[in-house]
Amino acid sequence: MKKIKVAHVLDSVGGVEIYLRLVSENINPECIENIIVHKSNPNKKQYLDKHGNSIKEFNIDIQREINLIKDIKAVYQTVKILKKEKPDIIHAHSAKGGIIARVASLFYKVNVLHTPHAYSYLSTNSKIKRKLFLLLESLFSRVNSYLLATSNSEIERGINEVGYHPDKTILFNNSILPMNSNDGEFNDFKLPDEFICSVGRPSFQKNIEMMIEVIKRMKLKKPNIHLVLMGVGEYSPNKNAVNQLIEEYELQSNVTLVDWIEREKILQIIKQAKLYISTSRYEGLPYSIIESLSLSKACVVTQCDGNKDLVKEGHNGFLIKDFDEMEMSDRICQLLDDDVLRQKFEQNSFNLFNKEFNLENNIKDLENIYDMLKSN
Repeated sequence: MKKIKVAHVLDSVGGVEIYLRLVSENINPECIENIIVHKSNPNKKQYLDKHGNSIKEFNIDIQREINLIKDIKAVYQTVKILKKEKPDIIHAHSAKGGIIARVASLFYKVNVLHTPHAYSYLSTNSKIKRKLFLLLESLFSRVNSYLLATSNSEIERGINEVGYHPDKTILFNNSILPMNSNDGEFNDFKLPDEFICSVGRPSFQKNIEMMIEVIKRMKLKKPNIHLVLMGVGEYSPNKNAVNQLIEEYELQSNVTLVDWIEREKILQIIKQAKLYISTSRYEGLPYSIIESLSLSKACVVTQCDGNKDLVKEGHNGFLIKDFDEMEMSDRICQLLDDDVLRQKFEQNSFNLFNKEFNLENNIKDLENIYDMLKSN
C-alpha cells in the first residue's frame, strides 16, 4: 500500500510543537510519511518518527506577526517545497501556518487540514484586531480547507463564528501517552510539602494576573497556600506585571515562578501537587490539563474553550464562570479541605483521560482522517 505523504506547515513553538512531536513519534510510519515545513531553529531537536528515524524538514521564513513581504516569501518557499515533495495532504497548524498553507494550496491543489490550536482572534482584547483576525480566518476557511479541531469547543467556534460548514469540520482531541507513575521527584529547588500548580506564560491568554488575585484571597484563609507556576520563561509579555502584583500583595513566600524547564520535570511537579488550576481566557485543548488528568489531579479552571472540554463540573473538578476570583478561591479551598471529594475527582480525571485523551487509543483516528481526505 502506498504511504500517505503529509506536509505539516507551521511555526513550531509551544503547544503546536508538542502536538506535532506527539503525532510524528506515534503515528504508523508504514502508512504515513510526514514532512515538516517550518521556521529554522538550530536549538530545536530533530523531529523523529515512531522508529526513531529522522523526518524530512524544510525551512521557510514563517513568523507569528503579519509581514506582507515575509509572508509572500513564505508562500513562495512553501509552494516550491510542495511541488517538489508532492504530498497527498497538507496539515497546517496555528493561524499563520493556516494562511501560508492555504494560499500555497492554490498553486498545489490538495486538501488542507487546518488545526488552529486556539483561534488567533481570541488572542487580543483589541476589537479592531479581533475583527481583522476573524475576517482572515473566515476568508481562508473557504480555501481547500477542513477544520481539524483539537476540541469540541474549537469546532463550535469554527462553525458559529468562522463560518465552516459542519461537513468540513473534524474532531481529533489533543492526546498524550500515559504518564509513567514511577518518575522520581523533582528536587532542583525547594518546594513546600503541599502546593497547587499551573503551567502558563504570563500573557493575555493565560490571565496569570487573575491567578495572583486568587492566591491573595486564599492567603486570608490559608496563610501557607503556595502556587508553583511553570513555563514563565519563553514569550511572557506580562511577566513584569505579574511580578509587580506578587510584590504589591507580599506573596513572595506564596508563589514560586519557574522558568522554562523540560517537560519531564513539569510532569514531576504536577504529580506532587495537590491539584491543578487554570485562569485562561481561551485555549485550544491545553496539554497541561490533559497531563494533569493522566496524573490523576482534580482541577479548578475557568470555563473557557478547551478548559471546559477537559474539566466536567462536579465530576473531576470545578469550572469557574465569569472569571470570578472569589468563587475560584472558595473552590480551591474546598478541595484542599475535603480529601474524600478531591480523591473522587482524581479518580474521575484518570478515567476521563483514558477514555478520551489517550494517544495510544486515538492515533489511529488521525491515520484514518488522513486516509479519508488524501488527494487521489
